[in-house]
Amino acid sequence: MHKNRQKRSNSSGSGASRIWVFSSHDCSNYKDKVVIVSYNILGVDNVAKHPDLYLHVPQKFLEWDRRKDLICEEVNRYNANILCFQEVDRFNDLDNLLQKDGFKGAYKVRTGDARDGCALFWKEKMFTILHEENIEFQDFGLRDNVAQLCVLKMNQHQSESGSHAKPSKITPMRSRSLLVGNIHVLFNPNRGDIKLGQVRLFLEKAYKLSQEWGSIPVILAGDFNSIPQSAMYQFLASSELNIQLHDRRRISGQLEYPSKGREIRVQNKAIARCPVWMPVSKQLLHTWSDEELVLATGNKGVTHLQHKLNLCSAYVGVPGTRRTRDSQGEPLATSYHSKFMGTVDYICVSYRHTGELVPVRVIETLPIDVLRRNTSLPNERWGSDHLALVCELAFADNHKGLPFICKRRIPIE
Repeated sequence: MHKNRQKRSNSSGSGASRIWVFSSHDCSNYKDKVVIVSYNILGVDNVAKHPDLYLHVPQKFLEWDRRKDLICEEVNRYNANILCFQEVDRFNDLDNLLQKDGFKGAYKVRTGDARDGCALFWKEKMFTILHEENIEFQDFGLRDNVAQLCVLKMNQHQSESGSHAKPSKITPMRSRSLLVGNIHVLFNPNRGDIKLGQVRLFLEKAYKLSQEWGSIPVILAGDFNSIPQSAMYQFLASSELNIQLHDRRRISGQLEYPSKGREIRVQNKAIARCPVWMPVSKQLLHTWSDEELVLATGNKGVTHLQHKLNLCSAYVGVPGTRRTRDSQGEPLATSYHSKFMGTVDYICVSYRHTGELVPVRVIETLPIDVLRRNTSLPNERWGSDHLALVCELAFADNHKGLPFICKRRIPIE
């Protein structure tokens, strides 16, 4: 059993190390494992366009030449097999660096004037890509954001598993395939209709593709620009949402009501105020127009959203501590700059499949008090204003009824 077991990652010093924490359930019999990273790496152009977010960050910590090395060094410390990056506007730089470490990548740039996009990398020795599909949300009237969907097959023989216990020799493996999705959802907090539409379409296409390839497991990663207390998160976690119960402008929970922020305290000292989604009285609810309903649901007159994927957050599936997790088990903060501290990034895993994936361990995010020692990210150690999410997943054959407390409705309180 790995209960309460912790192991430090190779990054250390100044109280800013991140540690592996393990599932409380025995995963020792699961042999075929994969380590996946989701990371909004902070686009170079976005740094230039939004200097107000990094007023107190020394310029040297914002330089791309320095940050790209930090990012690549970091993901290699985790022995990652799959990387899902968002806000990528210097793909060739990353590709050149990561190729040296055995990665192969695919890139999809946003439509419109923006120069950044999503990039997905995989270890070439471990995986063969069988199918690649991109979503341009502009085609559906849902702005210029994009998403990636890739079907990867684990090679029959490989020498690195991503496990904490390195194999001493090449081991035979069963043929395994999985679908990996990578997305960066629209930021605009007021456009919950578009944000819901993007996520709805992403989930629909992921489910359809997984079925076409034999009901293979699904991993969905990215920056969803929605906090864990939001209606958007409820939709992801519970597979359904009645959008008429929510104000379009509050779907993602990014905008807090005055004096309603959740105060985070360490050693009885208030150190941060994180936005919390708060219910709105019926009188204040925004009335959804027909156009907004179509954008959100894909159909005129439909007000109830559903998706067919059974999703579990990898972090919710592995117990953490109050220093780094909220009451639901999600990280307290995955993003930090001068105008925001909170969680908007997730790795979601489907289950109730044949050969399903279950979370074995995750890399904890940094405690709030550690983050607050700096005015914002990036800093000397971390190369983005987001923290990478990292989890190790294992194929668990014929595993009935996951013991993890993943599949539940998230109350909006």
